[in-house]
Amino acid sequence: MAVQKYSRQREAIKEFLIGRTDHPTADMVYLGLLSKFPNLSLGTVYRNLTLLSDKGEILRLRLGDGVDHFDGNVMPHLHFICQGCGRVMDLEIDGLEGLTSLADSHFSGKITGHVTYFYGKCPDCTKGEMS
Repeated sequence: MAVQKYSRQREAIKEFLIGRTDHPTADMVYLGLLSKFPNLSLGTVYRNLTLLSDKGEILRLRLGDGVDHFDGNVMPHLHFICQGCGRVMDLEIDGLEGLTSLADSHFSGKITGHVTYFYGKCPDCTKGEMS
């Protein structure tokens, strides 16, 4: 793989994602950086998001809504998708470290990872609902 030149825009995109838990789309990243980089194009954002995700520096989440979402947290973790408002949230659950090896022990091939999404309604969407 060719060595990539340093890019202020690429670094800004990565920094924009780090620490966020709202899993923005490319459009959200573009709008969030436009004031800092007035000449930034949406194409540049897409290319850099693809490059960063291909290199494993960010995660690309395909949630079934037809739009890619991006996550600056590349550590193994789970996601919750609200079926009410569409919000994507990190799920903090302890004890998942062994999930891949557990699945691997029940499979004759070799499992190297997994993607798991939980669905339901977020706390905001369940306010006022009766159980």
